[in-house]
Amino acid sequence: MEPDFEQITAQARTATTELLDAASLRAGDLFVVGCSSSEVLGGRIGKASSQEAARAVFGGIYPILRERGIYLAAQCCEHLNRALIVEGVCAERYGYEPVCVVPQPHAGGSFAVQAWRAFERPTAVERIRVHAGLDIGGTLIGMHLREVAVPVRLSLDHIGQAILLCARTRPRFIGGSRAVYE
Repeated sequence: MEPDFEQITAQARTATTELLDAASLRAGDLFVVGCSSSEVLGGRIGKASSQEAARAVFGGIYPILRERGIYLAAQCCEHLNRALIVEGVCAERYGYEPVCVVPQPHAGGSFAVQAWRAFERPTAVERIRVHAGLDIGGTLIGMHLREVAVPVRLSLDHIGQAILLCARTRPRFIGGSRAVYE
């Protein structure tokens, strides 16, 4: 059966919109996406990289983030130690030190390649702390989340054939029983 890339784009758009609403992100916040294009098409992570699937997912996510002024951090695969591709202005704003690498389909991943091609001034960084994110296909975005991570359930649990896990973050609660948080 031929993949329905329009449906994949629509699913990515829905997931992004729902997570942004649940996380109450503001302009200038950071949003990470780890995406296995292999898993989106029903393959095994890292074994069937697809630029078409990555383009479909990216097309559902990036325009919404850009419209809201939220920075996308595209997570690379394990071959690049899960480095992230961000806009140069984002790296500068948050003080992230750039590293020298250009993602490729089998060394970085197809989603990171799409980000690299779409960003005005793409920059690779090793570490980041984001406000929310989508893990599409078991890519392990947790290492990039700020403390405290909170799982978010959406109206869908897959993009294509890939399992979708989402998280937002919140500030830590401190102070005990006498503290007031709101």
